Amino acid sequence: MPAATPWALLAVFSGALIALQSRITGELAAALGDDGFTAALLSFGSGLVFLTLGLLALARPRRGVGVVLRDVRAGRLRWWQLIGGFGGAAFVLTQGLAVGALGVALFTVAIVAGQVGGGLIFDRIGLGPAGPQRPTARRTTGAALVLAAVALSMADKLDGAFPLGLLALPLAAGVCVSWQQAVNGHVRVSSGSAYTGTWFNFAAGTAALVVIFLIHTAVSGLPDHLPTSPHLYLGGLIGCCFIAIAVATVSRLGVLLLGLCTITGQLLGSLALDTFLPHGDAAVTTATVAGAALALAAVALAALPGRGASRIVASGTAEESRQPSSPPRSTS
Repeated sequence: MPAATPWALLAVFSGALIALQSRITGELAAALGDDGFTAALLSFGSGLVFLTLGLLALARPRRGVGVVLRDVRAGRLRWWQLIGGFGGAAFVLTQGLAVGALGVALFTVAIVAGQVGGGLIFDRIGLGPAGPQRPTARRTTGAALVLAAVALSMADKLDGAFPLGLLALPLAAGVCVSWQQAVNGHVRVSSGSAYTGTWFNFAAGTAALVVIFLIHTAVSGLPDHLPTSPHLYLGGLIGCCFIAIAVATVSRLGVLLLGLCTITGQLLGSLALDTFLPHGDAAVTTATVAGAALALAAVALAALPGRGASRIVASGTAEESRQPSSPPRSTS
């Protein structure tokens, strides 16, 4: 609808920011001597710093933290629903480990494949606050097509020199992002504040990355130096920006349209970055562009509800329906 067009464009822009964060984290890892572990901690941890400063200044999100903790003690919220940030940590860690070798475009196509596949599974089992949802024929077909898009993107890369094993990382990270979105929704419902849910997301993810960083440091030691280019440390701030856009647009677009617009921005932004600002050994080929186009079509198909779509009535669905809007989709 015309009134939604500016918000849809803003959501597409937020997807491009996700692609930009992937590039920056990949460059930071390269500047640290291919140390994706340190790069992930710096990127994700800086986002927590920004959000904590905001939490100190805003009364409602601070009250939301207390509400969430009381709900956990009372059993209304499971403790594992507070660790959705582990999925975001996996995503940022994968950026640092794989973007340089795969390129942002192929990395993003693989992430989308994992997100769509994971989303179908988690919707079916009812992991999110909306309860179980039966997969429609369109969504199942879309999931199959997005996997085909990954294969198409790799059609001209299947040689001994291509790091094929690295492709498993963004695929798995995409599934983790879908899990993150599902469990973060419960925190959003409990606190009544998207900001509070986002803060818990970054706090859990940063804690996980600190543990991983300490283990990595014990084995490999600290980086020899920290890069001096200021833009390499903007990944966390960019993550906060695209989450804020999701919070602002979800009530106007709905979760499905927001997700479609965001993924569109991810794919288009990643292609633009690899084409006009190439980095590392990855190059945009005809197969990569064709794979991204197929992924866009597949996501559009998966996002549209089929006429026979139905939701399984489950406990907890009524609580979600009383909320003013669906929980936003957070990537970081």
